[in-house]
Amino acid sequence: MNEEQIRNFAIIAHIDHGKSTLADRIMELTHTVSKRDSQAQLLDDMEVEKEHGVTVKARTVRNYYSANDGKEYEFNLIDTPGHVDFNYEVSKSLAATEGAILLVDATQGVQAQTIANYRIAKQNDLVIIPVINKVDIDSADIEQTQKQLNDLDPSFTKENILLISAKTGDGVPLVLEEIKNRIPAPQGDDTKTLKALIFDSIYDSYQGIIVYVRLIDGNIHQNDELYLMQAQTAFKLKSLGTFSPDLHVKNDLTAGEVGYVVTGLKDPKAIRVGDTLTLKNNPTSKPVVGYHPASQMVFAGIYPKNNDYPALKNAILKLSLNDTSFLFVEERSEALGMGFRCGFLGAFHLQIIRERLFDEFQLNVLTTAPNVTYEVLLKNGQRMKINNPVNFPVFGLIQEVKEPFAKAEITTPNETLNAVMKLIDSHKGQLLDMGNDGNLIVLTIKIPLSEIAYRFFSELKSVSHGYASLNTEFLDYEVSDLVKVEIDMNYTSVDALSFIVHRSDVNEMTQNLVQKLKYAVPRQLYPTPVQAIVEGKSIARVDVPPLRKNAAVNGESRSVSKKAALLRRQSMNKRRSAKSKIKLPQDVFNTILEL
Repeated sequence: MNEEQIRNFAIIAHIDHGKSTLADRIMELTHTVSKRDSQAQLLDDMEVEKEHGVTVKARTVRNYYSANDGKEYEFNLIDTPGHVDFNYEVSKSLAATEGAILLVDATQGVQAQTIANYRIAKQNDLVIIPVINKVDIDSADIEQTQKQLNDLDPSFTKENILLISAKTGDGVPLVLEEIKNRIPAPQGDDTKTLKALIFDSIYDSYQGIIVYVRLIDGNIHQNDELYLMQAQTAFKLKSLGTFSPDLHVKNDLTAGEVGYVVTGLKDPKAIRVGDTLTLKNNPTSKPVVGYHPASQMVFAGIYPKNNDYPALKNAILKLSLNDTSFLFVEERSEALGMGFRCGFLGAFHLQIIRERLFDEFQLNVLTTAPNVTYEVLLKNGQRMKINNPVNFPVFGLIQEVKEPFAKAEITTPNETLNAVMKLIDSHKGQLLDMGNDGNLIVLTIKIPLSEIAYRFFSELKSVSHGYASLNTEFLDYEVSDLVKVEIDMNYTSVDALSFIVHRSDVNEMTQNLVQKLKYAVPRQLYPTPVQAIVEGKSIARVDVPPLRKNAAVNGESRSVSKKAALLRRQSMNKRRSAKSKIKLPQDVFNTILEL
């Protein structure tokens, strides 16, 4: 198609503001999907997306729109996630577009992720079309939402903000016309040599790696020999095509278009998102200016429950291809065997990966407590980065420990301000600034990243009755008084249960932990001591009661000392035989997650 009649755009919004519903209406109005195949949130095809009602993976679909000027236009739509953990998916998608629809829920107004996505779009110099959704709902406050959008960007005036109901379809035809009018056509040159940006990838068991590409210049034809500039890898493409929304084979792709290329490569590490695709025999002189790799914020160990390490390794490799922000390295735990140390964008991302391992690969896994990356300065001057508590140095070697801090912006209604402030204080947050945004209070705080790595967001939603929003960005590393807590069971250290915590929290946390482990650790045929060790000292202990009959009480008349000696010998023998055989269920790890 003529490049002047191509429009590449994304839909960006806060979570649950109606992105996927709007994408459904656009596909219906452009007859991309028949009524028989149509279903709610068609682009959210993963099981975890349907269960949680959120978009996790960006999806691409080509639509053909018959405009009011009588011409047919090619609309390449990319539906993006809205949860804060998946900002990286948004940035990937926006790198392949010229414009974006900024969707805002009229009942909730501008929220944290609305602002974060807006900033990503502005950094990419995209044309932004502001759209207010759910205007048909009785609780919709259209005027207030318009004011919030205008405060966000003065160019968002009442005249150029579109009002729609994605559910009923009201106003959506005008959105299509405005995409054609406002978003510019791509500025590529199909006479130049091929230059294409790889903005995503998936893995297929039969076809290998399938890359999503946006052509900047040139053309791709069937059976072309292609070259990955960064990976320095050549291959002959197997097939290519577009998304409708399923893979639709075509003979060629031209400059400005979005499509897919089946590489046939089976090595999961052969392709990196952001790489430039060009012709092997006639490569482009300059690669596409890509974007930075994802920055993992939370780290946790993942181990197979049934010791099926090869199956877990295979699943992790394939997941990493379908989710390029997921990082992993092999590691071995004395208690759990072979597994992986994995990096995630956030705690919700960790939860999604764990659920995908079960849904897509039928794997039950054990997940250790999440932690962040610490910087440790040793007394000999050596600096270390630690993202696994097992590698935390012995306390006698440490000069100082630095932990990462985040700058967080919390937007909350005035009536829940006190509850939010108490939550911030309980998580060691420091208030930097407070301001008003209409009827909302905007708090800017500095908070340790470890404090928000797991439950802070859900607690914030709880105390604010679901109205508060959170946006975070990395700030810096600062010196903190941190210690490593080791958990001993049956006088043996369980490395997978180790965690790092502020010294001021040690006593309360360890006492609570051992009491919870008393009921979570599987009972043996003898009392099992569970201890929390800090800097070589046991500061909390509990004995898990045994599952056994008292062997010394057997009806025979024996002295008390002989009974005690018998019990002691039995206990020692059982300990020796079972010292390393305690099987830890996920409930044991959950006790640490719940602290």
